[in-house]
Amino acid sequence: MAKVISLNISEEKGTIKKPVDKIIVDSRGIQGDAHAGQWHRQITLLSKERIEEFSREIGRKVNYGEFAENITTEGIDLTKARILDRFKIGKVELEVTQIGKKCHGDACAIYREVGKCVMPKEGIFCRVLHGGKINTGDTLEYIQKSLRTAVVTISDRASSGEYEDLSGPEIERNVKNFFAEKPWRLLFHKLVISDDPENLREELKLIAQNGFDVIFTTGGTGIGPRDNTPEAVNSLIDKIIPGIMEHIRVKYGSKIPNALLSRSVAGTIGRSLIYTLPGSVKAVKEYTAEILPTLEHSIFMVKNINTH
Repeated sequence: MAKVISLNISEEKGTIKKPVDKIIVDSRGIQGDAHAGQWHRQITLLSKERIEEFSREIGRKVNYGEFAENITTEGIDLTKARILDRFKIGKVELEVTQIGKKCHGDACAIYREVGKCVMPKEGIFCRVLHGGKINTGDTLEYIQKSLRTAVVTISDRASSGEYEDLSGPEIERNVKNFFAEKPWRLLFHKLVISDDPENLREELKLIAQNGFDVIFTTGGTGIGPRDNTPEAVNSLIDKIIPGIMEHIRVKYGSKIPNALLSRSVAGTIGRSLIYTLPGSVKAVKEYTAEILPTLEHSIFMVKNINTH
């Protein structure tokens, strides 16, 4: 079982942190610690196992806090953590925002002594989602990020059972294939509804309110009498992302002029990304091929995480 074996704080950055029995965590980080503030690297984690390995490498014992880590853990492989993963310690919940950082060099106490440090590559930096008190010896729970994806098929005929929905499953298949080698778990919510704009608006509002990371719709992007998807979605979008759909229309429209008639849009609803795709399997393949390579970075941006 993973647990906290040391809690360490310091009043100045670049100095060795000293162990304490307990800490109070709030929206700024750890009360009394130099790294507290309204930014993304509020609390740092490093494992006891890695500290002991480094001690053997340099031939002397490294004490907890010497790497300026706030929380020293035991029983968990922190190298598997990825951005947006979470750690829970009692009521406290932390979200991973950065892995490793630029070395401070001579401004770092342990680097000045031995000429190297583990934090630039292995330090886990987090921001606080929920505050509270942490005591030495508390249990630590690791929660892997789940990419919550909603797939909404908009079709009168598919919703009435006249024909099988093919474009929705194609979106799910393409997302799964793209993320097969990536660390995030995938969770899908699938829905087939009619071409009713008010119903679509209400469903999308509910999906966004439930915190889905990505919303894909398929169908209703043309210029027919029942093609209402862009109008319904545009009424909900907070920020438009015009470039991706403009690129897709130009790329495929140069070969097939009818592709220029698509009115697909992309944007954000709160912290959810939304992409409206045409209703054909062929179009879904083309659109997801362009959208998916941008998705991970887009999610980081929406979550206010700078990975540049």
